Amino acid sequence: MALHGSTAPTQPKAPPRGVSMRLIVPGLAAALVGAAIATGLAGLVPGASPLLLGIVLGLAARNLGFLPGRLTAGLVVAGRVPLRIGIVLLGLQLSVRDLATLGWAIPVLAVAVVGVGLLSTVGIGRLLGIAPTRTLLIACGFSICGAAAVAGVESVLDADEEDTVSAVALVVLFGTLMIPTIPFLAEALRLPERTAALWAGASIHEVAQVVAAGGLIGGSALTLAVTVKLARVLMLAPVAAVLSVRRRPAGGPGSAARPSIVPLFVLGFVAMVALRSLAPVPHEVLSLASAVQSFLLTTAMLALGAGVRLRELARRGGRAVVLAAASTAVVGAVGLTGALVLA
Repeated sequence: MALHGSTAPTQPKAPPRGVSMRLIVPGLAAALVGAAIATGLAGLVPGASPLLLGIVLGLAARNLGFLPGRLTAGLVVAGRVPLRIGIVLLGLQLSVRDLATLGWAIPVLAVAVVGVGLLSTVGIGRLLGIAPTRTLLIACGFSICGAAAVAGVESVLDADEEDTVSAVALVVLFGTLMIPTIPFLAEALRLPERTAALWAGASIHEVAQVVAAGGLIGGSALTLAVTVKLARVLMLAPVAAVLSVRRRPAGGPGSAARPSIVPLFVLGFVAMVALRSLAPVPHEVLSLASAVQSFLLTTAMLALGAGVRLRELARRGGRAVVLAAASTAVVGAVGLTGALVLA
């Protein structure tokens, strides 16, 4: 699986060494303020995603000419550091003990959905002639855990801002469409509540979207759907590790420095999973961590959105929408098959 071919980024991947905090603070502060606005707006609209609103605000600010050049260095930092901290905190949502109570079948279903989803999306992306990096971002986002998965592999793949924002926007769009679709189809197919819950958790892209769909299904579906979804989230660490290994250049004189096999923030994610699994974590701490994680990811999405020129994104985005639809169909079909088998 080749991992080259991404288009050039529209802004530097990291601020130059030696850039002072005086140059970073204005852009970082702008991203934090924008994230607070996006979070507040999301709270006023039931089901709205603060991550999507963050992207929209960043895109609008960039493409309407509201971002002076002095904010660039800080926005680059805001698009990377909060993102990694947010992914680490995501690990606190996962408990291996909770997954173990449901037996071996749930992890097997998660592995099947992620594995088939990744391979199928990559294959379809090749047929459509989409750059491998963009294809992998979409594959991970749709197969694992939405925007967090895109963010988790973005640095491993050295993806540019437009590819990252495009993948996140597609995840939010198609995942949101699945919130009413799966409960409706489950009702039309007369699926039992447990089967519908398994299908929702195995197929919908974002954790928050699974929560919304589980609530529509009703009864005890919410807990089961979220647990299945979190089993898919757990696949983020091994997938990031595999992609990182494939990105490492061959050794030898004159070769580029090898990146670490597993990025540090992914190790932090695994550490948080271990903490949640091995020690009692107060509910108040979990709630606070969830809120902080959402805010940090919103900050990062806003900063990434601020690096995108819409004209260029629209020029390259048509085939990506087709790929996103195909990936959603594949993941949904595998999830339904698994749900029917396990019901």
